Amino acid sequence: MILSTDARLRALLGEVLALPPARVAAFGPDTELFGALPELDSLALGNLLGAIELRFAVTIHDDEVHAEHFITYGALAAFVQSKLAG
Repeated sequence: MILSTDARLRALLGEVLALPPARVAAFGPDTELFGALPELDSLALGNLLGAIELRFAVTIHDDEVHAEHFITYGALAAFVQSKLAG
């Protein structure tokens, strides 16, 4: 079974942040993440970036990391899609 990028990202968020699958499944594009989820602090953000690199086989350079990419689920999904597009 091939999972969509969205499903893979949701699973990754659940794993890295130890969130229940139902909670992550309820995330919409405007669901606030960084600054709104206590589980997503600066340490977890570093872990999430590393996990994105591994899970999606992409490289994220330091100069590509901007706070706006982690404000909402939609912004994070768009960032991951942009990395996959090359």
